[in-house]
Amino acid sequence: MSDELELREAGGAVRFAVRVTPRASRAAITGVHAGALKVSLTAPPVEGAANAALIELLADALDVPKRAVRIEHGDHNRQKTVAIEGITAAQLRAIVPR
Repeated sequence: MSDELELREAGGAVRFAVRVTPRASRAAITGVHAGALKVSLTAPPVEGAANAALIELLADALDVPKRAVRIEHGDHNRQKTVAIEGITAAQLRAIVPR
C-alpha cells in the first residue's frame, strides 16, 4: 500500500488519525488509507462501545495500558484523532500490516 501513516510525536505521545469501521466481522488493524490508520471493530457505534473497543484493540496491539490510549477528537465520528503515550512512532508503524 503506498499510503504512509501520518504521525506526530510530542509531549511523550504519538498522535495519528484513525478511520474506524464498526460492526465488522472481526476486529483488526487493516492498513492505512489517506494517512489514517484503518481499523475494523466488531462493536457497534452506540453508547461508546466502538470507542472502548478501539482503545482496547490499540492497547493490546502496542502492549500498553488502556489508560495510555486517548481519543482526542471524533468521539462520535468514524474519523478520529488518537494519542498514545509511552510509545514511539516506530512502534506504531510496526503494527501496521503491509
